[in-house]
Amino acid sequence: MNQVRIGVIGVGGMGSHHARYIQEGKVRRGKLTAVCDIVPEKVAAFKDVRGYASSDALIASGEVDAVMVATPHYGHTTIGIAALKAGLHVLVEKPISVHKADCERLIAAYTNRPKKSQVFAAMFNQRTDPHFIRVRKLIEDGELGTIRRTNWIITNWFRTQAYYNSGGWRATWAGEGGGVLLNQCPHNLDLFQWICGMPSKVRAFCGLGKYHAIEVEDDVTAYLEYPNGATGVFITTTGEAPGTNRLEIAGDRGKLVVENGSVSFTRNEIPSDKFLKTSKESFATPDTWNIDIPVNGGGGQHLEITQNYVDAILDGKPLIAPAVEGIHSVELANAMIFSSLSGKTVDLPLNAAAYEKVLKKLIASSKLKKKAVKAAATDLSKSFGK
Repeated sequence: MNQVRIGVIGVGGMGSHHARYIQEGKVRRGKLTAVCDIVPEKVAAFKDVRGYASSDALIASGEVDAVMVATPHYGHTTIGIAALKAGLHVLVEKPISVHKADCERLIAAYTNRPKKSQVFAAMFNQRTDPHFIRVRKLIEDGELGTIRRTNWIITNWFRTQAYYNSGGWRATWAGEGGGVLLNQCPHNLDLFQWICGMPSKVRAFCGLGKYHAIEVEDDVTAYLEYPNGATGVFITTTGEAPGTNRLEIAGDRGKLVVENGSVSFTRNEIPSDKFLKTSKESFATPDTWNIDIPVNGGGGQHLEITQNYVDAILDGKPLIAPAVEGIHSVELANAMIFSSLSGKTVDLPLNAAAYEKVLKKLIASSKLKKKAVKAAATDLSKSFGK
């Protein structure tokens, strides 16, 4: 095989974006051969490819070697499992599933896949951003020393009520399984754990419909504890403008800050742990170097992830974002919601069955009657690169 035939399942907002750049020939050795959506007009917008009204029909068509799943969230699991069982390569949009138990089911389908050559990737496009790549490398190389504190204020995910009204599935327990944590922040939560590792405890406070007429969380403040005793804070909302995007990671050898398109490193000449034990002065602090880390651009984003997917299928190239790693960001989101609803600290690993039970109760008891209102034309690029 010297070309990958790709089918996109769900050609609404993000799905149509992916389908267009593939159809335009921007993915080397990748060809759009089929699309699927329950809305006929969305399928009809793509000429010269086979169109399907159901994912099962596309998967069974023989027209594709690989699929990209860009449906509303719950479909990521069911459609992903069906495609994997059919022997297809799968790239799933974020989040890979709504809750941890479904992640485990999806990953089990990959583990038991009929062809060991099948590739299973996730659309964590911000892993291509050189800012985060550099920060991760500095930490892996030990330049920051032992991490003591993490902090991410990511409040520039502002959304209007019109955005939430644009889809009947949006911002509902039954449609999305959550709000800002399940829709906007999977990227940030993925990067947070990719760079800093997973915490062992989470205590969170979530505002349900705090700023919008929705039933899910649109405001979150979470406190994290890590296995080595480090602490962290994660703050996000879709109701704050102007917002902030500041990632700060402190270690005993200094502090890294990612903000406003730059990476700065304040490096201790003597590690703080050593200095506080050996200095004879009461109010002394370690001397520091202030270093601006050179970083250019924002990376290849969606296109780079898709190209990497094709290269992994044809050449065995390592994946930038293996889908099996997508369980971590889902687990963090679930733990924050679970902690807030229960009013308790949640230990990780999360009890997947217990959270799934709570989520089903939220769906069953939902009283929100939501009717989709057609939104004005939307420029999706405004939501990229947060």
